Amino acid sequence: MTDPLIVARDLEKRFGHFTAVARIDFEVLAGEAFGFLGPNGAGKSSTMRMIGATSSRSGGDLRVLGKDPDHDGPAIRARLGVVPQEDNLDLELSVADNLFVYGRYFGIGRKVLKNRIADLLEFARLSERAGDRVDDLSGGMKRRLTIARSLVNEPALLLLDEPTTGLDPQARHLLWDRLFDLRHQGVTLVLTTHYMEEAEQLCDRLVVMDKGRIIAHGSPRQLIERYVTKEVVELRFPPGQAPLIAHRASALAQRVETVADRILLYTEDGDATADHVASSGLSPASTIVRRAGLEDVFLSLTGRHLVD
Repeated sequence: MTDPLIVARDLEKRFGHFTAVARIDFEVLAGEAFGFLGPNGAGKSSTMRMIGATSSRSGGDLRVLGKDPDHDGPAIRARLGVVPQEDNLDLELSVADNLFVYGRYFGIGRKVLKNRIADLLEFARLSERAGDRVDDLSGGMKRRLTIARSLVNEPALLLLDEPTTGLDPQARHLLWDRLFDLRHQGVTLVLTTHYMEEAEQLCDRLVVMDKGRIIAHGSPRQLIERYVTKEVVELRFPPGQAPLIAHRASALAQRVETVADRILLYTEDGDATADHVASSGLSPASTIVRRAGLEDVFLSLTGRHLVD
């Protein structure tokens, strides 16, 4: 067993009278993909900035790579790769020059850096665009370049803050493929996201945050098994009708939630529950049977959606 790469105990971050991170505990192990899942404003990015040694903590204890970020920031940052929420590439430089300039900040020799850049461009599927200006790239390409840049110093730990926000589904899945490759290479990933599918796809373990606190933790499958049923039947009704008839569905499932124009029936057997709906006299505009996910976990714990 190796020591965790990150250990937080009673970690707290305050901005005046506002508490962004409220005395949370977590550990990140070497080689795993660890996620912070929650809506905007949950405290995810504030936590990441403390881990990345760019924001001091207000209380508690934090160790990253065995060091205290408040006192050993430069040493920690030298071993980190960071993918911020917003791409901050130099748009006037070429794709390859963005990597070269960033690598020189770490004192990497030109010959070593040249070979490393070639490998990173191949990893990011950008080899054919090496000489192009960054400003001419698509959003997905810029995001892949930002990730490639974060790997120039061969970091022990890669921090990704909302890595696929703003990308279309195709670009998002391509980026997930690149992150899967990194996991298989043994790179430790720590990411924030409010996309449930992203957390389920990428994370070995995660914590669910809301209003600065950790409200649940475990693997995606453990969280689903612990807090929700195996399947969900979604009944969609015309606007305004769902809240008025939700009581009629209460006997059809283990738990019932009403969200806007939908009634969600939590059940272990979605097909059987859908059959009961058909014979109950309810007349939804549509009926969908799906497996439960992390969105349902968050809804169960808070009564709100992740995107609220």
